[in-house]
Amino acid sequence: MTHDDQLLLVLANARVIFFDFDGPVCDVFAGLPAPQVAKQLSALLASHDSVAAARAYETDDPIEVLHIAYEANLELGRQVELALTAAEVEAVAVAGPPTAGAVEALQAANLSGRAVAVVSNNSAECVERFVESHGLGDYISKVIGRPTGQPHLMKPNPFPLITAAELMYMDVTNCTLIGDSLTDIQAAHAAGTTAIGYANKPRKAELFAEAQADAITDDMQNIAHALTTA
Repeated sequence: MTHDDQLLLVLANARVIFFDFDGPVCDVFAGLPAPQVAKQLSALLASHDSVAAARAYETDDPIEVLHIAYEANLELGRQVELALTAAEVEAVAVAGPPTAGAVEALQAANLSGRAVAVVSNNSAECVERFVESHGLGDYISKVIGRPTGQPHLMKPNPFPLITAAELMYMDVTNCTLIGDSLTDIQAAHAAGTTAIGYANKPRKAELFAEAQADAITDDMQNIAHALTTA
């Protein structure tokens, strides 16, 4: 079975489409680089906990810094999360246009009668800001962002997908998730839904295949096309 056949099969069986945000819809840190944000958050952490900050400075992933902050101290985690949310909102304002093919995929999902939710480890605030500024609100029924104060419930935990399915009044097994990271594939499988790996960087297709993604594509336009025929 070809990649296109797999994509058609997965989408034909999906009544609700979950889109991860960073990647499939928006390159969140295209204008404000993630390593810069991670360093800013680590500096905030350093003013309160030098041991945790030393760990944080070793990563260029803002989400990982958030995990480290919460592991160190609940109140410190909250402060870092507020700063991360503010940085994400700032980042999407300078992130540029939606991912190529994303708007077409959202439109195709709606035209096919399928509902759409965005399920993200980024804050709901930044997703909603981007959706509003690019006029995508008509295509998206729900936005499920990072569980505030509970980073352990982010993907790969299935909690966000199960929550999204409940909010959409849909059995999670009738949904599929389009995501560009292994955590998306893992969360989808843990929730009992199918996963479409968006391989937007070299080697991701191989990684997604190893993780047993149900379908893999390197172009969101392929999703749009498949949704019109599935």
